[in-house]
Amino acid sequence: MVFAVPIGVILATVFFAHFLSAGKSVKRKYVVWGTTVLFVIAPFLSFLIGIIFANIVGDGFAGGMMMAVCFAVIFLIGLVVLLMGIVKKQVRSE
Repeated sequence: MVFAVPIGVILATVFFAHFLSAGKSVKRKYVVWGTTVLFVIAPFLSFLIGIIFANIVGDGFAGGMMMAVCFAVIFLIGLVVLLMGIVKKQVRSE
């Protein structure tokens, strides 16, 4: 049951982000997916990875540390994607 809520939130957010970015420009897609990764996917996915790791190892502190490391890495990936969307130049088709 612990895994059901974060997995559900991640799946719902991925579907919603896909809906928001469908048919939009590449710049808009980067911004939508960057904010989605930053604010939703990073915390919930790092929580899931940390809980699973803590159960495997049998130590809660190791799970907490894994959670912190995973959150930082996923957050940086989302930040790079968001910045790519902000900085990317708009291509005009004539």
